[in-house]
Parts: sequence; structure tokens; C-alpha cells
Amino acid sequence: MAESRRPLGGGGAGGEGLGRSRGGFTSKLHLRADGRCRPLSLIVTPGQRADCTQLQPVLEKIRLPRSGLGRPRKKPDSLAADRAYSNGPIREYLRMRGIRHIIPEKTDSQAARLRKGTGGGRPPGFDEDRYKKRNTVERAINLLK
Repeated sequence: MAESRRPLGGGGAGGEGLGRSRGGFTSKLHLRADGRCRPLSLIVTPGQRADCTQLQPVLEKIRLPRSGLGRPRKKPDSLAADRAYSNGPIREYLRMRGIRHIIPEKTDSQAARLRKGTGGGRPPGFDEDRYKKRNTVERAINLLK
């Protein structure tokens, strides 16, 4: 079977990272930055694409060269993300790769967990001081602009 020439975004504007969202015809930047606001990886998607679907591709693109010999480093020490990334598959992926993460729990997820009582499990850990450093991504995007 011949390969399709259409890009994964659905062809046309999706291939250029343009799409419809509440704000109109827009694009989204999915970025991973280090503590000094330097971008490590970047993906552009159409405006209607969900944020949480792009976490794994963004993390997979990270390649930090070592100062001496050896393969480039692919795994960050830790990750701070907003509530858009608060779901079970993402938390499981981060645990599987051994990446410490600070992601606040969504209020509806918290309510569902509390409704289950002891069967809902314990809340995920959250460190407010480390979460405050999440603004480095916003600053990195402003530097790119």
C-alpha cells in the first residue's frame, strides 16, 4: 500500500500547525525548557489539539549533549506541569521513566477520588515551592517571541 502524502495533522492547515480552537484559527506551542529558560524541545500543533497528548513527544525529543564522552542525556531530573497534564496515563508514564513530577490535581479528579473514600487512594504528592518554578516555560516562550 502506498504511503499517504498528507501530514499527520489531517492535511492542509494541520500540517502547518494551524487549527480551529475557541480563540479562532491558531497554533499551540508545546515546549520543554530548563531552569534557565532555554528551550530543550519544541512541537507546534494545531489549536484544537489537546495539551496532554503532546507531553510524551516533547519529552522524547530532548537530547542534551554530555560535556565528555557518552550518549546524550534524554531524561530530565524533574518536571513541573500545569493541570492540563494531570491524568493517570501521564503520571504512569513519568513514573515508568523515573521522572519526578509536580502536577497539581484537577478539582474534578480530586472530587471523584474523595467520593470513592478509601478506595480512591491517596492524593498525589505536590510541592508548592517547586511548582512556582514552572514559570520558566512561560518566560522561555516570551524570549522566543
